[in-house]
Amino acid sequence: MMNRRTFLGGVTAATILARRFSWAATEHKIEKIGLQLYTVRGLMQQDFEGTIAQVAAIGYEEVEFAGYFDRSPKEVRSILDRNRLTSPSTHVDYEVLGERWPKEIETSKIIGQSYIICPWIPEEVRNQPDGWRRAAETFNRAGEVSKKAGIQFGYHNHWFEFYPVNGKRPYDFLLEECDPNLVTMEMDLCWIEVGGGDPLDYFNRYPGRFQLVHVKDVKKIPTGKESGGQDFGSSLPGMTEVGSGVIDWKMIFAQSDKAGIKHYIVEHDNPKAPFDSIRTSFTYLKQLRF
Repeated sequence: MMNRRTFLGGVTAATILARRFSWAATEHKIEKIGLQLYTVRGLMQQDFEGTIAQVAAIGYEEVEFAGYFDRSPKEVRSILDRNRLTSPSTHVDYEVLGERWPKEIETSKIIGQSYIICPWIPEEVRNQPDGWRRAAETFNRAGEVSKKAGIQFGYHNHWFEFYPVNGKRPYDFLLEECDPNLVTMEMDLCWIEVGGGDPLDYFNRYPGRFQLVHVKDVKKIPTGKESGGQDFGSSLPGMTEVGSGVIDWKMIFAQSDKAGIKHYIVEHDNPKAPFDSIRTSFTYLKQLRF
């Protein structure tokens, strides 16, 4: 006959087992891993379609463009379709947000993109007394036009947005001044930490504002200058493959729902062996659970 001790032992074991299954059931993974094609730009210039085909063969399902290398929008869409890829987003220069903006929107509609991202604010704009305000106004105008066409505008950060100007971080200023319905943020999760920012702090203060993220890693966070004068040039010293550096991806991605993340996009500015690099990053993210 089952006594009290046996019964309670069975209940305890069952409870622990149930909790383990419950914990496992709540684990998340990245469903679709994307690549910013800037990572393989040299290869794209030599063999546009062949490079995209190899990106797809590694397992990437999404790609973000940073130029089309003189291919027409229809050609780009056809190449994507042949390789069973989608392109949710593209990067365009700040200068494009003026007279060339309607044409850029039409290009993105043909390719099938849902986002157009500005990746950089020129120094001549940023260094003006009202530069950040002008940038925010430009972003709101661009976002209003693209929204009417069914495309979301967004901004991608580097490090300088986290160095205070007149006592305030420009990134905070943009988040406050930009209409959240018109301007989303593509947070570069490496550059924000290099600049001294905390992704989780921003997720808490501005939930749902970060629909895309750039996933890149670094072996060591370099020391910056509070004046904002630091310039890493075209790449960050110590940049490495995702999972090979110091960034805690599991902790960050555990807050994905709060942040509003829909697209996870791998990037490495200057990999020594691009295909090996993007394969290593893909493999790490494919097995990551958070």
